Amino acid sequence: MNDPSLEQLTALTALSPIDGRYARVTADLRAWLSEYGLIRQRVAIEIRWLQHLSRIAELPELGQLSSGEHAYFETIVSNFSMADAERIKSIEATTNHDVKAVEYFLRERCVAHGALTRVVPFLHFGCTSEDINNLAYAVLLQTVRHSVLLPRLSELDSALTALAHATADAAMLARTHGQAATPTTMGKEIANVVYRLRRQISQLNAAEILGKFNGAVGNYNAPLAAYPTLDWARIGREFVESLNLAWNPYTTQIEPHDYIAEFCAVASRINTLLIDFCRDTWSYIAIGYFRQKRVPNEVGSSTMPHKVNPIDFENAEGNCGLAIALLEHFAAKLPVSRWQRDLTDSTVLRNLGVAFGYMLVAIAAAGRGISKLELDRAALAADLDVAWEVLAEPIQTVMRRHGIADSYEVLKGLTHGQKIDRASLHGFIDGLAIPSAERGRLKALTPATYVGCAVGLAREI
Repeated sequence: MNDPSLEQLTALTALSPIDGRYARVTADLRAWLSEYGLIRQRVAIEIRWLQHLSRIAELPELGQLSSGEHAYFETIVSNFSMADAERIKSIEATTNHDVKAVEYFLRERCVAHGALTRVVPFLHFGCTSEDINNLAYAVLLQTVRHSVLLPRLSELDSALTALAHATADAAMLARTHGQAATPTTMGKEIANVVYRLRRQISQLNAAEILGKFNGAVGNYNAPLAAYPTLDWARIGREFVESLNLAWNPYTTQIEPHDYIAEFCAVASRINTLLIDFCRDTWSYIAIGYFRQKRVPNEVGSSTMPHKVNPIDFENAEGNCGLAIALLEHFAAKLPVSRWQRDLTDSTVLRNLGVAFGYMLVAIAAAGRGISKLELDRAALAADLDVAWEVLAEPIQTVMRRHGIADSYEVLKGLTHGQKIDRASLHGFIDGLAIPSAERGRLKALTPATYVGCAVGLAREI
């Protein structure tokens, strides 16, 4: 096919749905985890390092930057544009080295300033490209965590919490192994998801993000060759910590990415529990416990006009799976590097935005699905009304309290694998050798009221 329009990158021609069909949902990631975002952050790290060096009195050859010179560099960072990124890419076309291209770009800016030509020898001073790269990715991950992931997850938490509270008292037949089991409430089941999600959000928020700044193989060889009396480990640590990152003192050429593996493992677990929630909710919709609010112009099937499909939960499940596949690959691959460095991590790291993009699509889809749910309390009640056998559990437990032998076995004989109605169960209770008040309490139980403290647990989440 020789269609010239396919040469233009648009939402329709994008190879990945992350930048095509779902571009609106993933747009917040572009400023950080795109190629542009990475280049911009590399520029910022190079400038911050030069500024850091300029404050060291023992570097008279560099000297301190004036307030005006600091302001000039701040302008480069704050006003970094697409044209700047394109200039760096054009330099890279010659150097075939992305970080060196950033250094040469800054050299041009220094020369253009005039007085800053003197600092050119101290651009990228004592660095390997991975000193710049690892800090750039660390800052980007830190930013994405707090500016994108945590806010989106907080919105999902709020939606789930509201659903848990709204359905806290909705008694429901539980199903273990797919079979009728001790009743619960829908709200309590949603509260379980909220608690799990909050644990993982807390771990994501607490995940340590590390940085290193120690040269070609982690030993400060180059800066020590130039200034052997300076404490370069202290200087490197102070620089890394000035970026609000944790210091990693022991590395090869690269920061070993263990923290990225940990970060991705938490993110993967969030996607896993969302799959669990989506599948359960899909099933509740299938058996009629939840209805879905109709959207007037939506079509559920091209041939069956009546259908309202649970597409949001299906979409979320599929995108969670894609995110997990990438996140688990990152966690397994990134901490592995041959000897002091190989380049396999470089191409993999460029896909962080893809993984988190799928995660954002999944979160958004789950949120849409939740907003359309309407609980059918009559459907829940109907299932409970024909499940009197679930009261075998409290009856045999009360019998145990009063010392009746073989209580479990007796109730098994009465209920195992068979239905029983209220009258039969009450007849059995009337024949028990227990206090009359206890018989009355057991007869007052119904499948809908035998929910333990589920209502309170749901409301407290």
